[in-house]
Amino acid sequence: MKEKKRCEWCTSSDLYISYHDDEWGVPVHDDQQLFEMLTLECAQAGLSWITILKKRDTYRKAFDKFDYKKIAKYKQAKIDKLLQNPGIVRNKLKVNGTVTNAKLFMEIQKEFGSFDKYIWQFVGGKTIINKWKTMAECPATTPESDAMSKDLKKRGFKFTGSTICYAFMQATGMVNDHMISCFRYKETNKLLKQK
Repeated sequence: MKEKKRCEWCTSSDLYISYHDDEWGVPVHDDQQLFEMLTLECAQAGLSWITILKKRDTYRKAFDKFDYKKIAKYKQAKIDKLLQNPGIVRNKLKVNGTVTNAKLFMEIQKEFGSFDKYIWQFVGGKTIINKWKTMAECPATTPESDAMSKDLKKRGFKFTGSTICYAFMQATGMVNDHMISCFRYKETNKLLKQK
């Protein structure tokens, strides 16, 4: 059986491959999932994505399955407990940032009706389909991620620089950055047509 051609960044581990094949680049419109991806991308700042993927299950348990309503109410005792958990990134600023972001996330929901409606406005409500031949062509930031970052920061969000925002856009299918040679490139584009 012929091996499927994939984006080169994901071939180093089975965990990476399954994330790439099942999730990466698939449009996400569920607020709970969007909050999970935002939290994980923020946790990734300065680290590799595989490090975060390996800790994802522990993050789910530690952060109440990314229930932003619960996270927004975390008291200091809960934060202190999280900082003792070796299964997550024990960075005080990042853990506190998650609580701050949960509160601000709900403010956006009140303002826009949903976080989904707010966040997808940065790409005009539909996926940007790129046509990269090599990973070297793929940018780390774009004008859209710059605008998203600027707005999130203005609202007080933590760990939402343009690079993090672009990684979030890739993860949640706001952009399709699968290489055109990757078998998922056509599959994710088909998902968009089915909407």
